[in-house]
This record gives sequence, C-alpha cells and structure tokens, in this order.
Amino acid sequence: MTVVNNNDREYWLHSMLKMASPVLLHLKERTLNREMPVEMKEGTNREQFSHLEALSRLLVGMAPWLEKKSENSEEERLRIQYCELTRVAIDSGTDPDSPDYMNFSNDYQPIVDTAFLAHAFLRAPNELWEKLNARVKNNVILAMKATRTRKPFFSNWLLFSAIIEAFLYKVGEKDWDPMRIDFAIKQFDQWYLGDGIYSDGPEFHYDYYNSFVIHPMLVDVLETVGEEYRDWLDRKETMIERSKRYAVIQERLISPEGTFPPVGRSIAYRFGVFQTLAHHALRKDLPNDLSPEQVRSALTEVIKRTLEAPGTFTDSGWLTIGFCGHQPEIGEGYISTGSVYLCAAVFLPLGLVESDPFWSNPAGEWTSKRAWSGKDFPIDQCL
Repeated sequence: MTVVNNNDREYWLHSMLKMASPVLLHLKERTLNREMPVEMKEGTNREQFSHLEALSRLLVGMAPWLEKKSENSEEERLRIQYCELTRVAIDSGTDPDSPDYMNFSNDYQPIVDTAFLAHAFLRAPNELWEKLNARVKNNVILAMKATRTRKPFFSNWLLFSAIIEAFLYKVGEKDWDPMRIDFAIKQFDQWYLGDGIYSDGPEFHYDYYNSFVIHPMLVDVLETVGEEYRDWLDRKETMIERSKRYAVIQERLISPEGTFPPVGRSIAYRFGVFQTLAHHALRKDLPNDLSPEQVRSALTEVIKRTLEAPGTFTDSGWLTIGFCGHQPEIGEGYISTGSVYLCAAVFLPLGLVESDPFWSNPAGEWTSKRAWSGKDFPIDQCL
C-alpha cells in the first residue's frame, strides 16, 4: 500500500478492517449468533439486540470507504473484497431463514439499529444497496418497515424513525412516511439551544449525542429528502451550519495528547464521539478555521490513543466495553458488545480518495496542540 503522511491512511484502514473482520466474516459463515461474545451488565438481556447493533454501527462508519473506488490498487482490491463480504453479511442478517437473522421487530432497540443500517445504505447507495439482488432488497425493506409498529422515544430517537423513512424514500418505496421526517426535523429545530448545540429531548444533557446521532442524521436526512418540501429545504442550510459549528467545538476538545473529556453517557462508543467532525471532513465542508490535515492529525492521534490501549480487543478480535481499554463498569445497561461498534463512525473520511488534501497534505497541528505549545491559534467564535 502506498505510504502517505507517515502511513496515516494505512493505519486508519488497518484499524477499521481489524474491527470489521470478525463481524463480517462470521456473518458470511452465518455463525455470528453462535460465536460473537455478548458482554453486558448482568441481567440486561442485550443478546437479542447486540448482533444487529454490531453490523449496523460498523457499516455506518465503513460505508463511505466501501462506496468510493480507491486510487491505490492494493486498497481497491481490499475494498472490492469487503464490499462483497458486506453484501453477504447484509443477506445473512436480513434473511428470515438464516441462523443469523437479526431482531428488527421485538422491543424498542431495533428502531435504533435499523436506523443506523438505513444510514449506511444512504452513505453507500451503490455498493450496499444497488448491488443487492431483489430477494435481499425485499428482505431489507421488510426489516425497515417492521420498526414502524413501535413509536420512538421523545429524544434523538425521533431521528431514527426519520432516517428509516428517508431511506425508504431514496429507494423508491411509495409508502414512505413524510410525517415521521417532518416531526423529527421540526422538533429538533425547537430543541436547538444555540451555538451548534441541540437538546436531546426537553432537557439538555451534556453528552456527545449531538455527534453520535443528531447532527449527522439531521444533515443526511435533509440531504436526502430536503427538496420534497419547502419548509424542509428552508431549514437545510441552517442545520448544516449548526453541524459545522459543532465540528469546530469537537476539534477543540481534542487535547495535544489525543485525549478528550469522558463526559456524558455512552462514552463506551469511544471515538465515535467524533462522528460530526469526521462527517464534515468527508463532506469537504469543514469550516475555514479547520484545515483537513489538522483534523486528520488530531483524529489519528485519538484513534491511536484509544485503539492501542490494552484490553480494547478480546484475544479473538472483538471490541470490549470501555473508554480506554477494557472498562466494563462504564457501560450503561443498554451497552453491549454490539453497541460499541459505533466507534467506527470516526472512519468516515476513508471515503475520500488518497489524493484528497485530507490525506495528501502534510501533517498539521490541531488547535489545542498549537494553543498548549505557545503558538498562535484562531480565537473561537460562536455561531
């Protein structure tokens, strides 16, 4: 593989595929249910949800890389291999006759992870959707629609229902429901607090859900369906600007050493915290104060600091529950082995080609690294 910027891209790709391989290879063999260990708090019974979590959360981060042809022949060979593997995995998880058929209809949690799967399809419509055969497509659509029997909670969950409907719209389903999308968009507009921050429900929580769910799903829902109604289109650019402001805040949270504050719930999602920053790098619309190379350098340091902590993976390659290594006590009752694969969202910029400035520019110092070494850095400006 071509060496670029001290192998940053190669390191990212190796890290993502190391994470992906156990999930996808076991789904190929239809042995995921049998072989994936499900770590969780005693008595929480997350086994019924964890396998769908692992697949959908992994793919939401992998999808842009799967979708984009590589300029590097060795990487392109890997991409084609993993595209084929992923389509087989989707078949395995959505085929009712498969031993790895996933839970799309029992209890509330499947609303969440069916939504992450829908988001992955929106991020890789050619490789993950168009190349599926008709039987698998039909199974996927039935799985998506199975979530409609329960209503989401009055929180970021509104966006899960919205992005499922956006996917159904995108693939031409005539019965897509604009009301679920309309409610999510307008309710989050009402929950906007200012300076790039939404409240996750009626009360504000200081956590990373603006990045785990809110900004990325709002932006991609509006990019998919925004043209359908004038009142959606009118909100689109405003909501994108709010998301870009949150990306600025995220970059400034990364310390010179590649650490970040362990605040709020769901910190077992590790560097999935930075999905919004990674999303704008992928979209090539980072705010002017953020160069692509400083974002790459900051996120590379975060990935190294996190993944190289002892205990992050089991001996057989599965992710463990933890923030820095294996720390099962920091996993809430809804956290299990499958949940923590949302950390894959940091890998979105692998959907940029190798010659893109994000990868090809020399390494750059991120804001806190400049600030704490006595160098000039931009004054922060509120939105």
